Amino acid sequence: MSFIEIKNVSKTFDGVNVLKNLNITVNEGTVLGILGRSGSGKSVLINMLRGMKEYKPDKGQIIYNIAICPTCLRVEPPSMEDKICKCSGKFEVKSVDFWNTDRKVFAAIKRRISIMLQRTFALYEDDTVIDNVIKSITGHDDEETIYLAIEMLEMAQMSHRITHIARDLSGGEKQRVVLARQMAKEPMIFLADEPTGTLDPKTAELIHQAIIDGVKNKGRTMVVTSHWPEVMRHLSDYAIWLDKGEIIEEGDPETVVQSFMSHVPLPEKKVEFKTGGPIIKMEEVKKHYYSIERGVVKAVDGIDLTVNEGEIYGVVGLSGAGKTTLSRILFGLTDPSSGQIMVKLGEEWISMTEKGITGRGRVKPYLGILHQEYSLYPHQSVLGNLTDAISLELPAEFAKIKALYVLHAVGFDEDYAATILTKYPEELSGGERHRVALAQVLIKEPNVVILDEPTGTMDPITRIQVTDSIRTARDEMNQTFLIISHDMDFVLDVCDRASIMRGGKILKTGLPQAIVEELTIKEKKKMLKK
Repeated sequence: MSFIEIKNVSKTFDGVNVLKNLNITVNEGTVLGILGRSGSGKSVLINMLRGMKEYKPDKGQIIYNIAICPTCLRVEPPSMEDKICKCSGKFEVKSVDFWNTDRKVFAAIKRRISIMLQRTFALYEDDTVIDNVIKSITGHDDEETIYLAIEMLEMAQMSHRITHIARDLSGGEKQRVVLARQMAKEPMIFLADEPTGTLDPKTAELIHQAIIDGVKNKGRTMVVTSHWPEVMRHLSDYAIWLDKGEIIEEGDPETVVQSFMSHVPLPEKKVEFKTGGPIIKMEEVKKHYYSIERGVVKAVDGIDLTVNEGEIYGVVGLSGAGKTTLSRILFGLTDPSSGQIMVKLGEEWISMTEKGITGRGRVKPYLGILHQEYSLYPHQSVLGNLTDAISLELPAEFAKIKALYVLHAVGFDEDYAATILTKYPEELSGGERHRVALAQVLIKEPNVVILDEPTGTMDPITRIQVTDSIRTARDEMNQTFLIISHDMDFVLDVCDRASIMRGGKILKTGLPQAIVEELTIKEKKKMLKK
């Protein structure tokens, strides 16, 4: 069924013809992909379809074939003809010349169109992720609104950042929240202008999948523009190659892509790495203090350390090497004597040596630490132990959903996780208690998790469970881990990279197996058991 008709549309900016006599039809429930290089006119057309004032066509028409309720002016796709509106009116099909219609009808159509622009983060910067999505939802009661917001964030794969403040997200994460907001409006038409043009391949794939799940698979009508052929392949049902405002070719996406590629060779995209860029940087960090018995003690003595986002990084050494002091400095529990500690939050680098709400006070909510001597509340159930960490005012059912999500992330089978929610710590095994303690840290949604001697005196089975839990949590929740340990076997099993500390200094950094080669006979005897 014809939904959008673009008829003989032309547009000129500053004497330049940016759109030239375009004729395009978009059927209801289909995805139109517009492929073209920068400057081809893609964004102009998208903004024209959205009704942005300065993009009114110079010639031609944008026709929307809609179902409209004459009582309340609610607008829906044409397939809603003769259906009953919420106000009890009946929808009637009408062809509307969008740019030459009644102001009220123009506004009614515009309200039912969502748009996602390239690198435009229209978020409430001081609100949480979930509050940003909630504010975009209308027409539902409070409980329905919350669950719709949760559903949209799950679709955008942002469940692990639900309590984060919007300003503290990375660019790619903000883009996914914008997508969740736009999907939550339940639009009749979704417009996406270069939605992944400047994102890294991993984040781009997440956005593509979210658009497929939240828009395409729900049968919503969409127009998406891009200069990347894979976007056309993944998302569109019908494609148009636009160049200098004119249609060069249209039809099956693969055919159009092949023609485009043969005429417009593109540079290869960068190889995707398993981990992101640096998230922690420590430069020349020192912690010296005076002891009556020992004189000046150099607990940390000129440390340089870089940890990448999504990495599981190990710092190994015998007792007294300075490992725990290093972790306390990073977490902000101990001030360094000198040096710089920087943590990346969103797109900004924040100094952990700067006190106050603009310094480490801003970062600390996004750091989690599990001490060796962790403990659970003995008189609280597993659910109570986890939900005590949630500060959001959400229905109890959501607290349960979130608890189950994080228990699954630390390696519990979903069905089994549901059975232990009502159990108390003493009813769990040692390995289960340890994983619940880790879940208690992760449920606060930290970007970086510090684990201080996580294996302790664990038995072999528990060690395997904790190893699997850390890897699963990293994959499920995009966590970065810094593991402080004297257990070299554990570091070999779980860490991507590691550093060895001795006498307050880092002596070598590399793959865990390379670190083993640097161990002294004494260290091997105490740190290796396999």
